Amino acid sequence: MARMTSSTRPFLNRRLAEFGTTIFAEMSALALRTGSINLGQGFPDTDGPEEVREAAVRALRGGRGNQYPPGPGVPELRTAIAAHQQRWYGLSYDPDTEVLVTAGATEAIAAALLALLEPGDEVIALEPYYDSYAACIAMAGGTRVPVTLRPHEGGFRLDLDELRAAVTDRTRLLLINTPHNPTGTVLTRAELAAIAELAVERDLLVVTDEVYEHLVFDDAEHLPPATFPGMRDRTVTIGSAGKTFSFTGWKVGWVTASPPLVAAVRSAKQFLTYVSSGPFQYAVAEALALPDAYFTAFREDMLAKRDLLAAGLKDAGFDVFHTAGTYFITTDIRPLGESDGFAFCRALPERAGVVAIPNAVFYDHREAGAPFVRFAFCKRVEVLAEAVQRLKTLA
Repeated sequence: MARMTSSTRPFLNRRLAEFGTTIFAEMSALALRTGSINLGQGFPDTDGPEEVREAAVRALRGGRGNQYPPGPGVPELRTAIAAHQQRWYGLSYDPDTEVLVTAGATEAIAAALLALLEPGDEVIALEPYYDSYAACIAMAGGTRVPVTLRPHEGGFRLDLDELRAAVTDRTRLLLINTPHNPTGTVLTRAELAAIAELAVERDLLVVTDEVYEHLVFDDAEHLPPATFPGMRDRTVTIGSAGKTFSFTGWKVGWVTASPPLVAAVRSAKQFLTYVSSGPFQYAVAEALALPDAYFTAFREDMLAKRDLLAAGLKDAGFDVFHTAGTYFITTDIRPLGESDGFAFCRALPERAGVVAIPNAVFYDHREAGAPFVRFAFCKRVEVLAEAVQRLKTLA
């Protein structure tokens, strides 16, 4: 007789019960179904530099990376990552013991949290936060403690007193994202110095997601937390090629940290993908060595797109928060007579033929994010111009 499955216990692990299909999948499917312009999910609609794409082709044809690459990543890429950290931030890392290549930043986050957390450990994350943070903390058995970035003088700001008050004897690590998705905030030198002082004082680990490091605008400056006093040996820094070189499908990310931290993260990572993106690792190694002119042109191109979409959103009646970094704009829909971001985003394709993301999905305190909606500007200029025209119907 066949063994019956329990009718009382759900199939899904209870730690993941609160996480359904991601909002990105839902809204991207809605864009396809309605023929709308997708300004929801954050991926470019053009490929990155041709020389980088050709480097991947050369690697494929040359048989480099077509079989399992080394677990920590190919030596060429680990060396290039170390050189990148030295070139831009003066951070010195040993490619053999302090660099780990991952399947994008998402795996780096997962591996870091699975490696460094024990059940019951508290993790402070800046709210709103990228949705995988909450899921990875849950899978590791940790408890997330959100500290909310709040609207202030046209942007979003961190309340350092609130951050300090959130630390308890159970706090294991701070999960920091700068430049910050979805708000576009770039943490200032003073804010990062205070975070560093707190981490040292309370002996906390810091995991820092810096995938938008080369997309900072105006007077903003990206300052890795690992550069602050007392932080290098307690910080796991996460980077990614996808956002900087517009090859998000390649899924090449990395971790830089002290040898004991990298060893811990590698111990978890080896049982996730083990290895990935073999030929693309060689191409990213070449990409990281591109001249300064590439990074400047990339940033200036995105800045022009930011300004185009921001002006269009203002004309359509939104309140628009300043984006100092990333390729997202957060808006307030209340001037349009709306207050429910979920309902607004689900109706927007029919109303205006555009898809956006409700920021409330990035909050534990859903009411704090209810009126905010995120738009991505990493699209072709003609696509953004058409989206602006469509959004004018809301005014």
